[in-house]
Amino acid sequence: MKGPTSVLAANLRGDASVRVAAAGDIHCAPDNRDAVLTAFDAIEGSADVVLLAGDLTTHGEPEQAEILAEACRGMETPVVAVLGNHDLHANRAGELTEILTDAGIQLLERSHTTLKGCGVGIAGTKGFVGGFRGLGLPDFGEPSLRGIYAETTAEVEALSAGLHEIALCPFRVALLHYAPVPETLQGEPPEIWTFLGSDRLAGPILEHRPDLVLHGHAHAGRLQADLDGVPVYNVSVPVMGQDFWLFELSGQAQAATAIH
Repeated sequence: MKGPTSVLAANLRGDASVRVAAAGDIHCAPDNRDAVLTAFDAIEGSADVVLLAGDLTTHGEPEQAEILAEACRGMETPVVAVLGNHDLHANRAGELTEILTDAGIQLLERSHTTLKGCGVGIAGTKGFVGGFRGLGLPDFGEPSLRGIYAETTAEVEALSAGLHEIALCPFRVALLHYAPVPETLQGEPPEIWTFLGSDRLAGPILEHRPDLVLHGHAHAGRLQADLDGVPVYNVSVPVMGQDFWLFELSGQAQAATAIH
């Protein structure tokens, strides 16, 4: 069986390029409000799209979401985000979603979007836990444990469906919160890797081969990994050591180039 090629995707891209600004684990709260406003004001005009890889708030409280809404309201640069585990902690995700979408932020929840202005398709979902390299949680035993497995299955299937839908976009990004590979978790205790992501999320990525994969969640992890030629970045703010990481997706190259 022959492997997939990138001929059609390269033809769609031509010599176009797009700049992506990415960050995860912003953890908005009243005590970092000024820093959040400053960071988003500074990035405006520097990228074609801003992608946020979850944990937008500290504990999922609406007043914390209001800070991000204030920062993004009126931005000309499109802002696309997924939620993280912190955003679900207070069980008020519906309120968070309303606040953020009213401010113009596009939230992806097991879904996808296409930004026509810059030719970027984004498949976005939170992802979930499970583990890596044959040490993952099984679909066996107590109903509660099998429920965790089923939750990850739903996330994997949503990522696959989203990547399928954006297959003809000139540039394609997978936006997650949980990690699809263990390499970007290096620095975190291996004992908790099962709770930081799942290599089951890597399946759709390997099948559809997006130009860039972004996630957060692992604050002590590593910035970059390679999944069989697909670039994967942990854009958690603590890992980056800066507010955003800028990428250039170019029709002249198959892989994303990190600007800084």
